Amino acid sequence: MFVLGIDPGVSRCGFGAVTADGSPRLRTAGVITTAPSDPLPQRLALLQRELRALLAELEPDAVVVERVFFQTNVRTAMSVGQASGLALAAAAEAGCDVAQYTANEVKHAVAGYGGATKRQVQQMVQVQLGLAELPSPPDVADALALALCHLTVGPRLAKVALQVQRDAEAAR
Repeated sequence: MFVLGIDPGVSRCGFGAVTADGSPRLRTAGVITTAPSDPLPQRLALLQRELRALLAELEPDAVVVERVFFQTNVRTAMSVGQASGLALAAAAEAGCDVAQYTANEVKHAVAGYGGATKRQVQQMVQVQLGLAELPSPPDVADALALALCHLTVGPRLAKVALQVQRDAEAAR
């Protein structure tokens, strides 16, 4: 399975692609940036073009986008929500399976603890992918953690969904 994780943001949108046949391997990672001085519509258009180009180039089986969840900063939530919507739509448009996980779900799957620090997540991503250095910047580490989370959790969710479907068919 080949998974592309996306850590959404308008100024900085991290991406990380992981291939898993056996142990997970890093395929590529980076950050899409837009200039804060540019008008928002142009920044969103650039982000949309870059996400579409990335999906066309990589052709992942699945795309995982961090589920937006904010309690305090509404301005940041709006910005991240806009970037998240673009990523979700681009992935669906490209015909990829699309999944979302909260930051706590990702931390739990990757580091074993939903309250793990960013540094702990970076370290676990480094270990799981056999990287010589910590993945950086944090946007890249978060995107790679999303991909690793899906590789861990995705197959279990698929089995649960299949069983629910079977149970529903049996009840008819």
